[in-house]
Amino acid sequence: MMKRDVVCGIAASGQTPCLSSRPSSNARKRGAATVLLTCNPNRSIRVPVDVAIDLPTGPEIVTGSTRLKAGTATKLVLNMLSTIAMVRLGRVRDNLMVNVQATNDKLRARAVRLVQALTASTAAQAQAVLEERGWRVTAAVEALRK
Repeated sequence: MMKRDVVCGIAASGQTPCLSSRPSSNARKRGAATVLLTCNPNRSIRVPVDVAIDLPTGPEIVTGSTRLKAGTATKLVLNMLSTIAMVRLGRVRDNLMVNVQATNDKLRARAVRLVQALTASTAAQAQAVLEERGWRVTAAVEALRK
């Protein structure tokens, strides 16, 4: 675990026993940030974390079926967090996810389109530079912008 790492505990009710203070304190001792994501702003267990996200989804339509409102709300927040992480790690240029692992024809075609969009190059130019740069989009973009 490193200082740029984040440990995120997830519990719809916020009452799950495994979310005791121990995992978050171990993560914090190692320098990681800690997040708790629940769907219960009125949870009784208070865990020492850097960020608590308590979504007020209210009771489920079918009691005990947390995959409905709570599951959907949790998925939305996790999608936002992972997208923000990709942006902050530099894996997004403009509004394009450029950290493509071009391991097949479909993904190589996507890499070509990404390089074209970011450099105004032709498909042939983009493909040639991608091949020279091991199909790494960011390296190809930098090479074409010089």
